[in-house]
Amino acid sequence: MFHSTFLFSIIVIIIFISSAIAQPNIGCSNDNGNYTDNSTYRANLQRILSSLPTDKRIVEGFLNVSYGEKSDRVNAAALCRGDVTPELCRSCLNDSVLELPKRCPNQKEAAIWYLNCMFRYSDRRIVGVVRDIPTFWMWNIEDAMDQKRFGQVVQGMLAQLAGEAAMGDSKLKFSAGNVTTDSDDYWIVYGMMQCTPDISQAQCLDCLQIVAGVVQTWCPGKIGARIIRPNCYLRYEIFSFFDSTAVSRVSRSTSPPTPLSPLLPVSPPPLSPNTTTKAEENESKRLKTVVVIVLPAVVVVLIVVLMVSTFIFLRARKQRVGVASSEVDDTADLETLVFDISTIRTATDDFSDENQIGQGGFGAVYKGSLVGQEIAVKRLSQNSMQGESEFKNEVLLVAKLQHRNLVRFLGFCLHEDERILVFEFVQNSSLDKFIFDPLKRQDLDWETRYKIIGGIARGLVYLHEDSQVKVIHRDLKAANILLDAEMNPKISDFGMAKLFQEGQTRGNTSRVVGTQGYMAPEYAIYGAFSNKSDVFSFGVLVLEIVTGQKNSSFYQEEKIDDLISYAWRNWRAGTTLNVVDPILRGGPTNEIMKCINIGLLCAQENSADRPTMDTVLLMLNSDTITLPILSPPTDFMNRKPISDISSLDRSGSHVIEME
Repeated sequence: MFHSTFLFSIIVIIIFISSAIAQPNIGCSNDNGNYTDNSTYRANLQRILSSLPTDKRIVEGFLNVSYGEKSDRVNAAALCRGDVTPELCRSCLNDSVLELPKRCPNQKEAAIWYLNCMFRYSDRRIVGVVRDIPTFWMWNIEDAMDQKRFGQVVQGMLAQLAGEAAMGDSKLKFSAGNVTTDSDDYWIVYGMMQCTPDISQAQCLDCLQIVAGVVQTWCPGKIGARIIRPNCYLRYEIFSFFDSTAVSRVSRSTSPPTPLSPLLPVSPPPLSPNTTTKAEENESKRLKTVVVIVLPAVVVVLIVVLMVSTFIFLRARKQRVGVASSEVDDTADLETLVFDISTIRTATDDFSDENQIGQGGFGAVYKGSLVGQEIAVKRLSQNSMQGESEFKNEVLLVAKLQHRNLVRFLGFCLHEDERILVFEFVQNSSLDKFIFDPLKRQDLDWETRYKIIGGIARGLVYLHEDSQVKVIHRDLKAANILLDAEMNPKISDFGMAKLFQEGQTRGNTSRVVGTQGYMAPEYAIYGAFSNKSDVFSFGVLVLEIVTGQKNSSFYQEEKIDDLISYAWRNWRAGTTLNVVDPILRGGPTNEIMKCINIGLLCAQENSADRPTMDTVLLMLNSDTITLPILSPPTDFMNRKPISDISSLDRSGSHVIEME
């Protein structure tokens, strides 16, 4: 899997660079297998291909259609650029349905992107599902004179366009406009961003923020770039490439970091489909130069990287783990994640005390170095309640989760009595080490805390809605939120996570696991859990971040209280700011009050009264949404669970149930 994924990435990069000369971008995937010429799947696909260009619904710019049953079901989606006419849209899609089967002759999953449209099909569900691959990116080789300032202007424009595109409705999530630089290196920069309208506002915003981050990381100061993912698209240039008369938004000029101010748009005359401007001719010449100069170099570099990576990978992985097929699915994928015990011992200096960076009920965590990369090694204790089968299931679960607000899983080791998980090393330890420490808490200003709250929310939206598998974390707490060098949050520790099947919304267990103070009442008392259980934990976490106090054993006025009840009483009495960490006094009151409101809303006793995490993210990102009226929160201190809470210590247990 490692090699196939790596080679697929190489092919994608090369294809995209080669596609610079007005060629479509093609992504063919073998992950879901192939179909044969006389198969039912091919017949269903042909039915969709023949009917799609004439489907009247395409005039709205987006179309999804499915045909067939079970493994032979074909799901397809088509999207046209938000500024093109229905005629251009239909023409582009006609080219797409003719070209894609030729370029991907037997793959069950394939996608094609032209400048004016996108078309993809798969035997997996497409609508409402956010996919990360394939991703294509390309940039102009020319730099702006003032690269730093140019990059700031571009990022400011992209941030605004992303917000406006995400605010679109279920028919169109699109935004375009231009900005001007305010330095001697004068440019008018034109930008466009679009999402498939079937995804939520939060999903669209997250997708566009990710591609904007790619621009900031890989194309800083470049005068043009395009980045394409299955669910979102970004492009900016120093010439107008869209039909300004079809763009409904008001163009703005940015001067980051000050607020955006309205200006009249700078718009060229509309172009007919066959017109080529001088700017576009120059772009074509520059892109041809990219292909001639960059492509051979890229091929050489990628071949070298592949050889080195293969050598390193084979040295680090010398043992294999046999798993019965009845225990977990996709067990073949485990082989690519295995580390040899000798490799782990070398990386951690044989688990030396000097390298130990954490200790909990699950065992110890060590810092290590593997092939020049810093890693965190979680060594489960011998008396951990997690068995071998549960351990393997956890490995397979976390291996499927990839998000910037989740700690990245690198691999595992299962050797005799040793059960070891390997993760990326996150520099700033866990949130509880900051938020509950009187000295370190002073380093967390409101901007940082708000960023942490938003990042945790995005991570939970991914787990609940956007990942390949729907996951309920069940142990969300400050100790399980790690902070990287830029204080970006990463959710960690999936030892108690619960995997939901497609369509499943609730579950029950007689074995309640987690950490007191963060558990929703229906879970602590009755063992009932859902995504709303994580929402409750998130609400507690938000209140802790705002107040700098722990929810459990919260002391106030010489009596034991809980933070939720204390915050509620002050909210009801109109003295909400009394609960705010004194360090934050003088901060943006409206934003702080909004977070307290969201925290209390998430901690409602009735799970139906709690919002979903994508709604929470929408609340955090909007200043215009009216929040629902609060009901009294749960009587946290007086609730009495009917079952024992499995826990090794106050940090929580390390148990996973996959029934």
